[in-house]
Amino acid sequence: MAKKKEEAVQDQVQEQTAETAAPAPAANKGMNPVDIFRDALMKTEREGMEDFLDFVQSIGFLDAPCSGGNHLAKKGGLLEHSVNVLKYAEKIGVALLGGAEYNKVQDSVVIAALLHDLGKCGDYNKPMYVDNILKSGKPSEAKPFKRNPDLLAVPHAVRSIKLATLFIDLTEDEEWAILCHDGLYDFMKYDLKGKETWLQLIVHWADMCASRTIEGGSDKEGAE
Repeated sequence: MAKKKEEAVQDQVQEQTAETAAPAPAANKGMNPVDIFRDALMKTEREGMEDFLDFVQSIGFLDAPCSGGNHLAKKGGLLEHSVNVLKYAEKIGVALLGGAEYNKVQDSVVIAALLHDLGKCGDYNKPMYVDNILKSGKPSEAKPFKRNPDLLAVPHAVRSIKLATLFIDLTEDEEWAILCHDGLYDFMKYDLKGKETWLQLIVHWADMCASRTIEGGSDKEGAE
């Protein structure tokens, strides 16, 4: 009888541990950024994701810079930043919510974190950033890229949602997490004040941590 009771207690502990344990990270160490990006999004099993990933590659997301002259203003910087945001978002999410609650929102964190800056690759066969050539004819070293004057100056977060929803459905919370990921630096900075969801906060904080710490940016361009 005592042995059966002990086994029952052990089973209960194991079940509770499984429920509260942190999920396997989507941003696996040892994988290159391209594989992390594709693997994490495919694991969400969101309908249309495979076609979306082919589209993302075709519009230059994997090679685009992340900014004009702040954080990761280099070829491939946008992809690198997106993966960095996912890594921070997972750490922040698990720390704040615990494993069980984070499990419930992991797919949304992955999608919002990786796609929040999707619009920075441009649209209509026009990149958002082009080489910044000085009057001397030489490329600028301080700010190697500038906004493309031939592309309408739509906020990049709005463009992110537009491009993503061509292929996949986003939840209401995912859309707003992408739209407001710049927080107080965003054009909608007062609209969600005091009414933020966990997903919106996680993505915003992760974006700020990535851009201002490991990427060393100041985001004077309004996070662009």
